[in-house]
Amino acid sequence: MSRPGTKSVSSLWLYAVFHLNLAYSSIEEEQRPEVIRRCYWPLLRLCGEKNLPFGIEATGYTLETIEAIDPDWVDELRRLTAAGPCEFIGSGYAQIIGPLVPAEVNAANLRLGNQVYQRMLGVRPQIALVNEQAYSAGLLKHYLDAGYRAILMEWDNPASHQSGWNPEWRYLPQVACGQHGEEIPLIWNHSIAFQKFQRHAHGEMELLEYLEYLRSHVAESPRALSLYGNDVEIFDFRPGRYETEPDHTGESEWLRIERLVEALTAERDFRFVRPGEVLDLLDTPGAGNRLHLESAAEPVPVKKQGKYNVTRWAVTGRNDLGINTRCWRIHDALKNGRSSDEDAWRELCYLWSSDFRTHITEKRWKGFLNRLADFEKRVGAGPGGGKPRGARRDSEDRTGAAAAEGRVERTGRFLVVETDSVEIRLNCQRGLSVDSLRFKGVSDPPLCGTLHHGYYDDIHWGADYYTGHLVMELPGQAKVTDLSPVSPQVEKRPDGIAVAGSLDTSLGPIRKRVFLPRDSGTVEIEYRLEWDALPVGSLRLGHVTLNPAAFDRRTLRYRTHNGGGNVETFSLAEVDVDHGAPVSFLVSAAHGIGVTGGMVELGDARHSLRISVEKEEAALIGLITCRRVGHSWFCRASFSAGEMDETRRTGDCKELPRICRFAIDARRS
Repeated sequence: MSRPGTKSVSSLWLYAVFHLNLAYSSIEEEQRPEVIRRCYWPLLRLCGEKNLPFGIEATGYTLETIEAIDPDWVDELRRLTAAGPCEFIGSGYAQIIGPLVPAEVNAANLRLGNQVYQRMLGVRPQIALVNEQAYSAGLLKHYLDAGYRAILMEWDNPASHQSGWNPEWRYLPQVACGQHGEEIPLIWNHSIAFQKFQRHAHGEMELLEYLEYLRSHVAESPRALSLYGNDVEIFDFRPGRYETEPDHTGESEWLRIERLVEALTAERDFRFVRPGEVLDLLDTPGAGNRLHLESAAEPVPVKKQGKYNVTRWAVTGRNDLGINTRCWRIHDALKNGRSSDEDAWRELCYLWSSDFRTHITEKRWKGFLNRLADFEKRVGAGPGGGKPRGARRDSEDRTGAAAAEGRVERTGRFLVVETDSVEIRLNCQRGLSVDSLRFKGVSDPPLCGTLHHGYYDDIHWGADYYTGHLVMELPGQAKVTDLSPVSPQVEKRPDGIAVAGSLDTSLGPIRKRVFLPRDSGTVEIEYRLEWDALPVGSLRLGHVTLNPAAFDRRTLRYRTHNGGGNVETFSLAEVDVDHGAPVSFLVSAAHGIGVTGGMVELGDARHSLRISVEKEEAALIGLITCRRVGHSWFCRASFSAGEMDETRRTGDCKELPRICRFAIDARRS
């Protein structure tokens, strides 16, 4: 249809997905009946009375919880989604952050969620909302294996890192591609659009202004736009997560939404459709492009503005590092066959829910810790449930065994340790940082080490760039590092050569050990933090700085796992990457990698370094930096044990992992 005197235009298809989450971090359990009454029932009534084809998404856990409180609501949802007009959208049993958890947990979460959907609603949803819009290429196979035929994912952040994308693609369904041949149709969510919807509902944007915003998206060609794709619990209810939440003015926000719907229905340029109907446009010119949503700079895209990134569920919160590490231990116990029934996997999915990692209330936090401890005991995964690799090595019986052979030589501030396969030079004036590391048979020049002050002819890079060190940055305070002089203790053992040192810091001692195993071309670096707690700040360690002379930037890449069973590869050839760059004074990192396969590879077409971590000891995440510097370049992998954002709390990070180990080896590509 067209207005008189105007060019012919196509109707703008409007679709919406309302996300229901009774595990919402800042909502107490006793408030849940009120949330159902004030938020969930008005949604269903609006859909039923106005015959609105909205998408409604909830986890299996949320549906089970609603059913226990108000089974009539579930009956009404079943009626609206079975006979129309609504469409149920799936997501899994719990709202977990897929790129941060093991592949087995992602598979279990989708499988268990489907079981709940089938039992309670009689449907297997065809479309999945990516939890918290935290996406990785490795997740696609999980969705395909679970029977989904499309996913809903945000446009704004992936598009901001893909200069070749046509802006028109945001209005049409596309195809998300994995890195191993996976493909699944893709329906877009839009952060700016759903934030505009929220502003109107909250009285911060008048109806006429909002309608003009929507009209600006109407064109002559077919288009579809996500009207909404976020939380329901913020309408006529305030979860209390932020001080900046708009006041509830007294006028019903659901009434404002109803008036908006009536206004849109009256306009000829708009047409409401179910989310699944958007897939009918796949054959439209401009649709169906095969797109990679991930990039080297943003391997895990997440919705909304930059302060909202994957680190918030990994290494911030009350004690994300601690509880994620404990969940990894439980995962290992279940994977090894101890208590590995479906109920156990369901409980682990629940314990890995994102809401326990952000603005969780004090009462619910205490309840979560008790439930986590009980489950650890049940599956035998608590502290001491199994000795880590380094502890086993310390306790080995070495009686009668010959000490490992190798050269150990002190020259000035450097200590050189050499075995048949590895030569490492440690800087004793800088906390046993690695000055150079050479893997024989792989590369003649060292692959990593320290780039000394003056290496770059650029005053902005006029510093020492170490390998194998630790840096703790504290707001308003001097940084804490392990770059102080040490007196190394060398021990030639039957299983290898160990170099140990101890450093005192303002937070407490750091015990550090570098170990060269006898029978492998590997270097292990261990940190023991004898600190009372982890203060609010940024703690990064396990840095590995590449030697630019040993690598070809044109084929440089990194590889890791982000929640999938297959490794993901990211080219560093033509891009600048800085995952650890601060977003603001409050948010200390912008991106990260899940390292859910326990390793990061950094290399080129000839050879690569592999850095391995033990997630069940410390659930660290990875950070990649790769920057052009004049005619040279700088590239480093590091790991984070703590970052800052608005979810970080003081005083909760006492029960945390205090041992972090890294193993570095090299291989020809």
